[in-house]
Amino acid sequence: MRELITPLGDEIYSLHAGDAIYLSGTIYTARDEAHLRMQEEGIPFDPQGAVIYHCGPVIKDQEIIAAGPTTSARMNPLTGPVLDAGVRGLIGKGGMSAAVVEQLRDRGVYFSFTGGCAVLAATHMQLKGVHYPDLGMAEAIWELTLNKLPLIVGIDSHENSLFAEIDDKSKTTFEQMYPI
Repeated sequence: MRELITPLGDEIYSLHAGDAIYLSGTIYTARDEAHLRMQEEGIPFDPQGAVIYHCGPVIKDQEIIAAGPTTSARMNPLTGPVLDAGVRGLIGKGGMSAAVVEQLRDRGVYFSFTGGCAVLAATHMQLKGVHYPDLGMAEAIWELTLNKLPLIVGIDSHENSLFAEIDDKSKTTFEQMYPI
């Protein structure tokens, strides 16, 4: 598998939906409240080439206990501004809207991590810092260092989405099984 290291650059253009990669380097967690705060106050980290992980990790004594993905679709209306600022990668589960697929064209990718594997994810991470701690553990922006986190490219920068592909195949199969 190919290894990518943050901050991400033009190497994202060679990625295709379905590719398996390892991601290393610094990433930032952000859920709904953090995205809203970033829109109000600005992004508290350098967004150029950055990767945002849709995650509310469990942290105890400065150690990451669990860090599984949250449902990315909740961030659909909040994603444009971070991409406009230079963020190149998103990590989450469940895919994102057609509007986000279009926003990622020629500038970003969405990586998928399997839900239910929060402890596995934590074994590939170290805590580096925190922004907006007043939002609480789940909603703060946690700065993490990754060491070869295994991911799948769910949406590439060419508007290909594994999630849309699976949805289309499911609809076709359903229609074949249950014709009207």
